[in-house]
Amino acid sequence: VQLQASGGGLVQAGGSLRLSCAISGRTLSGYVMGWFRQAPGKEREFVAGISWSSGTTGYADSVKGRFTVSKDNAKNTVYLQMNSLKPEDTAVYFCAAKWGTSILTLRSSYAYWGQGTQVTVSS
Repeated sequence: VQLQASGGGLVQAGGSLRLSCAISGRTLSGYVMGWFRQAPGKEREFVAGISWSSGTTGYADSVKGRFTVSKDNAKNTVYLQMNSLKPEDTAVYFCAAKWGTSILTLRSSYAYWGQGTQVTVSS
């Protein structure tokens, strides 16, 4: 599975961005796609996830109500719509994939990773 994340950038607090993760190399049925982020000096943390088969989603408490994860089956792409962005959302965002239907939050549960895309939120 190859993952290619894009869509990061610089935005003011309160603004929005949409990240994309294009997936290739495998049929995605049976996989969960996750979004993680890593701020300078901090551990990589789970942000959101979606089951490719069922469409079930899960979110970290810090982004619930502001971020939405979705997928486009035809384009083999996962999105992370980020609204009401805060300076503390500043991080490198990564997309990842794991086999299985459970949306897990541990980084080690995900076997496949894309390169990160930088999101910077100014105050």
